[in-house]
Amino acid sequence: MSYEVRTPLSTVLGMLNMLKQTNLDSDQKAQVEIAEYSSKHLLQLVNMVTDNADVKIGNLQLNLLAIDLKSDLFHLFKVFEYQAWEKGLDFDFKFLHEEKDTFSVLGDSARIQQVLINLINNAIKFTNSGKISIIVDQTVSIDEDQIVTFYIKDTGVGMRQEEIKRIFNNATSPYDASMMRYYKGGGIGLSISHQLVKLMGGDLKLESKENEGSTFYFSLQLKKTLNIKTENTEQQPILLDKFSVLVAEDNRMNQKVIKFLLERQGADCTFAKNGIEAVDLYKILDFDMVFMDIYMPDMDGYQATKAIQATEKYIKNKTPIIAVSASAFEEDINHAKSAGIDEFLAKPIETDRLKELLVKYSKKDSST
Repeated sequence: MSYEVRTPLSTVLGMLNMLKQTNLDSDQKAQVEIAEYSSKHLLQLVNMVTDNADVKIGNLQLNLLAIDLKSDLFHLFKVFEYQAWEKGLDFDFKFLHEEKDTFSVLGDSARIQQVLINLINNAIKFTNSGKISIIVDQTVSIDEDQIVTFYIKDTGVGMRQEEIKRIFNNATSPYDASMMRYYKGGGIGLSISHQLVKLMGGDLKLESKENEGSTFYFSLQLKKTLNIKTENTEQQPILLDKFSVLVAEDNRMNQKVIKFLLERQGADCTFAKNGIEAVDLYKILDFDMVFMDIYMPDMDGYQATKAIQATEKYIKNKTPIIAVSASAFEEDINHAKSAGIDEFLAKPIETDRLKELLVKYSKKDSST
């Protein structure tokens, strides 16, 4: 189900990205922006369902990286801003921090966002009038650690104190009946958020009054790290020398999207519509990198990869092969690794991740 939704959605987001690069008037820009945020909101709902399913079956792992919370969360909150506006609600968010701060923090941005998506979705769902407010407070430091506190406030239906106690006394159970009954369908997401916050070393709290609203909040103690932010050079191609790429992709619209993304970075693209054609093209033409869609007719990406790796050309050149798929589950990633694929690129394709791979392997290629 996730794959079936992600595939056309990746095309929608890709085409909107292409449309943004054209000459639009102010009204058209606003319309494209709304369409883009709405599409990203749909993607977040898909991610929420699949990520929550991972938590329920016990796949709890943290991936700690240097993150800039304001940068990471700004676009997330803008998506919810449009969602709230559609329901006639006010929505605001703010980041509190000391101006002198010149560091990032080590944390799992994906898990933090998963908690926020669960909580903000619930806040909007159970607020019929008034306002949703989000605060990210980074003003407290302890030695080498930063205390980050997240507040999600609403003016919704609220809960009685006995309901709150019952929910949080049983929050470790993802299927607790009281949570489903008192939170009207939001219980599983709330329980999963509780588990994730606990995994990250925090504790999810709730203050609420019936018919007045609720405030969920949690604090995380994150290690400080060097600020490695750089200026945005999005419009400048990163590949200055000739760099030839084979793209195996059976969907024509997705071909246009990835062609646009790759050519903006200076790559020359050749397309194959299935695995058989990809293998044939690899044998007769020279490529610096291969982007291999996993799910294709006739011969899938795994089979095509094995066939390419069996050629003398691959044995000599070790051409980097990048798996591309909208079904970015852990099982797919592990399968790709076991098949000898070098990297995994999820759809919708993130420009920064694409650039990272191109830089990594173009440097590798130029050094040989």
